[in-house]
Amino acid sequence: MAVDKNKLDEEACSLRFYKIILSWDYLRLLKESDRKNHKKDKGDDDTTTGLKKAKNSYKDVEDYIATFEPLLFEEVKAQIVQGKKDDEEDTQWMKAVTVGCSEIDGFHFPMISSGDAESISQNDLLLLSNKEFGEGKRLPTAYAFALVEDRRPDKIRLRMYLSGEVKQLSTEETEACPRLLNMRPLVTENAKLLHVLKICSLSTIAREYVALRSVSSLPFKDLILSAAESNHTTEDHAWKISRPLKDFLESNHNKSQLDAINAGLSRKTFVLIQGPPGTGKTQTILGLLSAILHATPARVHSNRGNLSVVKRGPELSMADKYNHWGKASPWLAGINPLDQEMPIDGDDGFFPTSGNELKPEVVNSSRKYRVRVLVCAPSNSALDEIVLRILNTGIRDENDRAYSPKIVRIGLKAHHSVQAVSMDYLVEQRLSGMDSQTGDRQKQGGPLKDKDSIRGSILDEAVIVFSTLSFSASPVFSKLNRGFDVVIIDEAAQAVEPSTLVPLSNGCKQVFLVGDPVQLPATVISPIAGNFGYCISLFERLQRGGYPVQMLKTQYRMHPEIRNFPSREFYKEALEDGPDVEEQTRRSWHKYRCFGPFCFFDIHEGKESQPSGSGSWQNVDEVEFVLAMYHKLVSRYPELKSSSRLAIISPYRHQVKLLRQKFRETFGVESDKVVDINTVDGFQGREKDVAIFSCVRASKDKGIGFVADFRRMNVGITRARSSVLVVGSASTLRRGDKHWQNLVDSAEQRNALYKVSKPYDEFFSQENLTLMEVEAMHDKPEAPPEDMDVEVPVDGTVVEADPVQPEENDWGDAGEDGGYDED
Repeated sequence: MAVDKNKLDEEACSLRFYKIILSWDYLRLLKESDRKNHKKDKGDDDTTTGLKKAKNSYKDVEDYIATFEPLLFEEVKAQIVQGKKDDEEDTQWMKAVTVGCSEIDGFHFPMISSGDAESISQNDLLLLSNKEFGEGKRLPTAYAFALVEDRRPDKIRLRMYLSGEVKQLSTEETEACPRLLNMRPLVTENAKLLHVLKICSLSTIAREYVALRSVSSLPFKDLILSAAESNHTTEDHAWKISRPLKDFLESNHNKSQLDAINAGLSRKTFVLIQGPPGTGKTQTILGLLSAILHATPARVHSNRGNLSVVKRGPELSMADKYNHWGKASPWLAGINPLDQEMPIDGDDGFFPTSGNELKPEVVNSSRKYRVRVLVCAPSNSALDEIVLRILNTGIRDENDRAYSPKIVRIGLKAHHSVQAVSMDYLVEQRLSGMDSQTGDRQKQGGPLKDKDSIRGSILDEAVIVFSTLSFSASPVFSKLNRGFDVVIIDEAAQAVEPSTLVPLSNGCKQVFLVGDPVQLPATVISPIAGNFGYCISLFERLQRGGYPVQMLKTQYRMHPEIRNFPSREFYKEALEDGPDVEEQTRRSWHKYRCFGPFCFFDIHEGKESQPSGSGSWQNVDEVEFVLAMYHKLVSRYPELKSSSRLAIISPYRHQVKLLRQKFRETFGVESDKVVDINTVDGFQGREKDVAIFSCVRASKDKGIGFVADFRRMNVGITRARSSVLVVGSASTLRRGDKHWQNLVDSAEQRNALYKVSKPYDEFFSQENLTLMEVEAMHDKPEAPPEDMDVEVPVDGTVVEADPVQPEENDWGDAGEDGGYDED
């Protein structure tokens, strides 16, 4: 009955969500968006929204929902408007004809037929109108939103709400309006012509809304609301692992990684693991999986020491004893019945490997496990990275043997490298296996399983299921006969809180949130919702509320000179270098100071620009310098002419676009063949030998937009293993943000700041490079001392300069302070 009640509650949440959104006035949303943008341009604060700021803790479920629900609807509005902007260059109106309509629970369900609707999918939000409209066209008299309920080859079933507009979330009262009334005859009468425009998909945010409204049914709702850990865990609840597995984990994980794994074995309800760049976050997740899949309750290990004196009954006669022994142990007079049964893997409570190491177990393998695990991530790429690692290296069982467990990857867009464990592939394999038996089954009258039942059986048999956060609310999960004991969410700091709640609704006893709040945040389209804290992840909120966090502290990626700044600026100097990291990240190009592990190039004369009609920025001077630097690097070190070794990163997509274009024009080859050029967001979780970071923003009196987001800075400068080369306007960045000021100061203090003027090729002349050789700095008395900065003017000579106070006559003033409207 509990399951049925939960399903009814979910249905009620969905109906509320659709009723509110489908009643909205599309044209009004566009006007409101324009008005808010106009206010933002003028610097006005919009204080009339009536929204509540997200807090660290909440007194009860009502307080929690009252805060998050309006913010979520603000995000829906922003996604609708964004959908219009994305398609405005190529707005495709489609024509459709009504072929039937039904009405249930206040909703209309028209059926439409359209020959050009291939791009429409289930859960898409459509706009239906009695006429096309747009720039310069008269507005329609009848229009309304519609949700795609069911997509068939020749027909589409829609859901619409035409009773009136919902004005207030608290009451759900509707207000009648002519445009909705005018739509009724268009959808209820057959053969009516409709004009259809696809707006966006509501699939993900609808699932987030249901999860948000269902928070009261979560067993750990009090922890989520209060952001405080409970004291229910005792030694009795802790789980233990075998000595061979323990030895493996201790020899392959550092202390902070082991602390995180042991926190999981303590059976704490929530375990937060913060993984700064290069600290082995995925390695820790694999260790966690090995531990929790093969652990046993502590009491199983300690029962022998807990034997108590049992109260005995009266002594039996010898004849009675023989009678009892005969009944209890019949094999004393014959064959032990257990000897007549063949052993089955896992019956002894342990999990021996199948001998098929490093290959995925067949899903119907007889290996048995105590727990089932759901592993989620906000994106497909983050998820597939873990799946691929399991397929490549396996996990360890209690006997320290490597194997790949029974796993299945659910969802769309799985990478081809993990196809062998994707749900669609496994279903097809099952079906092809059944085809050969079809004749026999039909003779016996046995029904063939349909795809849904096969999916359900594959899910039930898998020990680890992988899914994106959104897809974990897919209907396929409703077919589970048994829920998940443990949920692990990777990149948890990149997900909005309602998104994190989605997989928890499947029911679980323990949750691991793995991520890093000082790397990229969750993507939020609505600036208003973002300003009110909707972008703060559950991980970050719990951390702010004082919930304990296991931080991974040993980094294995970066040269110590790169690690130095982010460790001090973002991690309270907690990061330490793994053994031999400096040796492993030392490269031949470090021979030159300007290609060292950490450098900042001050493009003194660079200017930012904004292409018309674009919210993005570019800097042509920085592009020119970056190309000159790239050319010199790959000319001297051809091994860097590979997209796997060198990256060019920028916060702005227009700068990325310009870099790719100029690269093709300059070198006559597509950039993706020899260098990886992408946005900061596109590089999350990746690493290269060399990373050139183009900051773009350069002005005398403006701000630096979202470049000021310290999390993007952290990601951008920590992608490099051996050299991070930052290109930007020192004066603009110093003025725009304290973290950038600290980075420029750090470069200056380490004699790694170079002021550059045109022509940029001159900076990389042989004469200047010779003067910047590290050996030359030590061996030649005429070279500047190490505590002096090296500045290279246009004529190529090297001059001494105070590292803190650059000479104003050479480089001009630092510019004036001033504000700027952020991007």
